[in-house]
Amino acid sequence: MQTLSDLDLSGKRVLTRVDFNVPMEDADGGRRITDDTRIRGALPTIRAILDAGGTPVLLSHLGRPKGERKDALSLRPVANRLAELLGAEVTFCDKTIGDAAAACVEGAAAGSVVLLENTRFLPGETANAPETARQLAALGDVFVSDAFGSVHRAHASTAGVAEHLPSAAGLLLAKELEYLHGALEDPDRPFVAVLGGAKVSDKIGVIQALAPKVDRLLIGGAMAYTFLRALGHETGSSLVEEDKTDEAFRLYDEFRDTLVLPTDHVVAGAFAADAETKTVEEIPDGWMGLDIGPVTREQYADILTNAKTVIWNGPMGVFEMDAFAGGTRRVAQALAEATEAGAVTVVGGGDSVAAINEAELADRVSHVSTGGGAMLELLEGQTLPGVAALD
Repeated sequence: MQTLSDLDLSGKRVLTRVDFNVPMEDADGGRRITDDTRIRGALPTIRAILDAGGTPVLLSHLGRPKGERKDALSLRPVANRLAELLGAEVTFCDKTIGDAAAACVEGAAAGSVVLLENTRFLPGETANAPETARQLAALGDVFVSDAFGSVHRAHASTAGVAEHLPSAAGLLLAKELEYLHGALEDPDRPFVAVLGGAKVSDKIGVIQALAPKVDRLLIGGAMAYTFLRALGHETGSSLVEEDKTDEAFRLYDEFRDTLVLPTDHVVAGAFAADAETKTVEEIPDGWMGLDIGPVTREQYADILTNAKTVIWNGPMGVFEMDAFAGGTRRVAQALAEATEAGAVTVVGGGDSVAAINEAELADRVSHVSTGGGAMLELLEGQTLPGVAALD
């Protein structure tokens, strides 16, 4: 796979797939971006293209408009914010393909950046329609893929366009692959994975793929209760995937020397921020587990601070509610401590990233991944179409 430095960018239109799928909210006078992390993540590649004498022509999706134009999902607010962050002119094209888009690209001033409208306004984008990919490719001389959060999708702007142009990975995508492949293929040990979230069904493939490779795999979040139910523990009213208990038992039986489950829990009588809470080892009827307990937190922290490589995907509890955020915060702190001791630590998945940002620890881990779904599929050993297209 080529990287940015392998392409001659001078004087070229550099069609660049970025991930500007940022959260927005209604505000006075239009839509306001509430978190510009993904825009900031693309800046090094955009600046590198400008420094090499190229014109970045940026492609991104936003939301799920399903092939229809929806003003609430326009990338125009992103263009405004990008211009502020870059300190450079950003030309926004309200079309994505066709003569109008081509004229917009050709009319952009030298040294400026072009942002095309939402790729998912195109009916052929998610279907990876050959004609859509061809029309996108017509807007560039070379193609750079820098949207790790989207490379697990075989869309026209992530995979199809690479069939028509010399292609390479941008700085962000190359960094993501370097950290994740490095952790999976040649980790310093002990190698520890932390998996949380609500459903075992979302992580079965990841557990099956990671468990043979890691020294410890720590389980948290509601998915832990499916495992505990399968092993005969009382789980009260906790979220349990009843149809996955057999699979959970099989996984635990196969990897019992690797999987680590919570031994105590913060429980509540209702799913509410102000609910009555207590800490228990076995969850009684009428109570639901919403976080790992203090004993488990310190057990997990001890394993993590002694690790040399850590991958974390998924919170330990309902961290959005302060009463149930302690487990997730303790894991975040332990990762920061491990990093300071020389470990390579990688955090991915929307909730985990939100949690480590909330704890103001993102700059104290090795790498914060920009792609939750792509990270999980890579951890499962799946081929990512947007990466394979660059080969």
